[in-house]
Amino acid sequence: MPAFPAGRHILPRPEQAEPVATALSVHDQSAPFQPVGPISPPRGAPNVVVVLVDDLGYGTASAFGGPCRMPAADRLADNGLRYTRFHVTALCSPTRQALMTGRNHHSVGMGGTTEMATAAPGYNGFRPRSAATIAQLLQGNGYSTAAFGKWHQTPPREISAVGPFDRWPTGEGFDTFYGFMGAEMNHWYPQLYQGTTPVEPDRRPEDGYHLSEDLVDHAIDWVRTQRTLTPERPFFTYLALGAGHAPLHVGEEWRERYRGRFDHGWDEQRERTLARQKDLGVVAEDAELAPWSEGVPHWDELSGNQRRLATRFMETFAGFVEHADAQVGRFTDALEEMGVLDDTLFLYVLGDNGASGEGGIEGTIVEHRLGHGVVDDPDEMIGHLDEIGGPHSYPIAPAGWALALNTPFQWTKQVASHLGGTRDGMIVHWPSGITGRGELRHQFSHVIDVLPTIAECAGIPLPHSVDGVVQQPVEGRSFAATFHDAQAPEYHHTQYFEMCGNRGVYHEGWMAVTRHGVPWEMVPTGVRPFRDDVWELYDLSTDWSQAHDLAARHPGKLRELQDLFLIEAAKHQVFPLDDRVTERENPAVAGRIDLLGGRTSVTYHGRMRRCTEETTPNVKNRSHDVVADIDVPEDGAEGVLIAQGGRFGGWALYVIDGHPSYVYNYFGMSSYHVRSPVPLTPGRHEVWADVDYDGGGLGKGAVVTLIVDGTKQASGRVERTIPYYFSFDETLNVGVDLGTPVTEEYPVIDNAFTGTVHTVRIDLAPCAEEPDAGGQYRRVLASQ
Repeated sequence: MPAFPAGRHILPRPEQAEPVATALSVHDQSAPFQPVGPISPPRGAPNVVVVLVDDLGYGTASAFGGPCRMPAADRLADNGLRYTRFHVTALCSPTRQALMTGRNHHSVGMGGTTEMATAAPGYNGFRPRSAATIAQLLQGNGYSTAAFGKWHQTPPREISAVGPFDRWPTGEGFDTFYGFMGAEMNHWYPQLYQGTTPVEPDRRPEDGYHLSEDLVDHAIDWVRTQRTLTPERPFFTYLALGAGHAPLHVGEEWRERYRGRFDHGWDEQRERTLARQKDLGVVAEDAELAPWSEGVPHWDELSGNQRRLATRFMETFAGFVEHADAQVGRFTDALEEMGVLDDTLFLYVLGDNGASGEGGIEGTIVEHRLGHGVVDDPDEMIGHLDEIGGPHSYPIAPAGWALALNTPFQWTKQVASHLGGTRDGMIVHWPSGITGRGELRHQFSHVIDVLPTIAECAGIPLPHSVDGVVQQPVEGRSFAATFHDAQAPEYHHTQYFEMCGNRGVYHEGWMAVTRHGVPWEMVPTGVRPFRDDVWELYDLSTDWSQAHDLAARHPGKLRELQDLFLIEAAKHQVFPLDDRVTERENPAVAGRIDLLGGRTSVTYHGRMRRCTEETTPNVKNRSHDVVADIDVPEDGAEGVLIAQGGRFGGWALYVIDGHPSYVYNYFGMSSYHVRSPVPLTPGRHEVWADVDYDGGGLGKGAVVTLIVDGTKQASGRVERTIPYYFSFDETLNVGVDLGTPVTEEYPVIDNAFTGTVHTVRIDLAPCAEEPDAGGQYRRVLASQ
């Protein structure tokens, strides 16, 4: 390994004093001036690539015995090292924040996803400046840096045209970024960012577009450009693909590769996977299948339609994952063609948490339904079987497959107490730095260990100060010693785990855990006291998969570890424990900072685009008005005035065949339309949708009245509304509907209003309709 050079503990490098001028003319200057250039990287510093795929689970990839073919992962593992006891945090944002900073997720404010942030220090979603990222470390030491794909670390209220941008990728050490900012993205119709600028692909699925391919195209182009312009500088590429997180979007040809391969069901799949894992040596020879998770039916308990649906969901998931790995293979091939693969420290992390059980017992063709407690009927879903994976679906697979994909462990994503939520495969490939090929490493490791490992391999010391801010300790430990020694001592002795109230602690081979909630029960059904949780105890030195609970046999050891959890949790800002899931996705409930500062009226101008839910007025569960000031040209006008959400939930005010119209889309299950019978005449108009919410709880109905130039034109009822969030990937747009359309009455593209939208105002204050003597209506704001 390169030795640490001196003078790299303060980043960026302090400016050096330049020689002063000693003459009037440059021809007489005695002291030479030196050109100022970028800091040089340490001698021998490797290129660094970190590839992170989403929601996989330990028993998913073929490289770790799983049923999803991943040839690129197999190739890298066969020429590198497989890490069999690598751990993550059980949810997306926390793992990514820990990966980037080398600190535990609560220590850097990411106790849940960014959409679940609260005001509590361990959960506020704000990375402290005292925890610099690996990109800042490498950038400050002469690396070129770039990120592609899923970010999911920026506070949602800061994802707007006005930022601030210091917690965007380009503010956290990356020279460039191309990808998406939130939890997930529609892979057919993505809404992306180039740096901090919103962009949309210029192709559609019918043109052969897919997001995973697009991301890797950009990554390859960037590395080629970097090697052409600055070949003397090493590069750091962070490639975070959205697969296999919902929505499971992939072309039919990839899904068809798995036709019939999962007809045997998830129970038998666990047995098959465990046998392959033992053949590969990635589990102990005496490893057993952990107990089946309560509440999930076995395969032989399903109806015929349930089995057909479950099989199709799994075929789609597997095709989605293999397609993503094929893109990683293209990236790897490009590095090899450029002659840099052998000199690149390549870490392939096969999941940011365990496979997702958030699809519930049945799975769903629209993921957000389950997040609101709406369960699809299999006998209705079967009519949409062939849509699964395509542009008209937003699917996620049943929890039974998640349990199989996490073989041999218990439980799933969100459940930080059990290894099904926290243990994933990880591959390290670096031919110039590692002599072993196809070997296994069984030392306990954690995602916080990645930063110090990369720093050691690059010959970079952990900085004392970054951007003038003294740094808090890096909590991870480098595992670089294992690169050359399979028997290197275990370096990571203690690790706490917590997510959504599920918690545990590992210490020197023992692990105490307690599961608090069920991942597919995201809507509250009552408060369960944490003191009622039952703790389990496992000796992982003899029980690879947490198959045997020893709590009753070793109460003293359990008490010791419970006390240790309290110590670790207090040290890392875990308290107060927060078991809310979907509720925290509503800012008003979570108590996080509101970008709008409590404003009840916001006026948008005609070309405002890409406003996320947390940067717009929250129209859910309350009465509100939408008032558009527009101009209609002489030949008439069509298109969208304002839209929020998309095909799988949202609302829009638009004009079709000249008629002002309003639609409310309830999760793609029901669409409620209100349309004026009177077409708009040329000239300036005010089109007003008055949404009168029923009240009496969340997700109730409403009456929508369309008013044009003060005259009531039409009224209709919305029977039910969306209570918590419309979408993680769609936005609010004025004058157009980007992404997928809220209604199929207007096209996916070319739906912009053909007249002029001057402004659209959203008023959240309750209002009443008061007709004057001429039958006109005017807005009357209720007293505040």
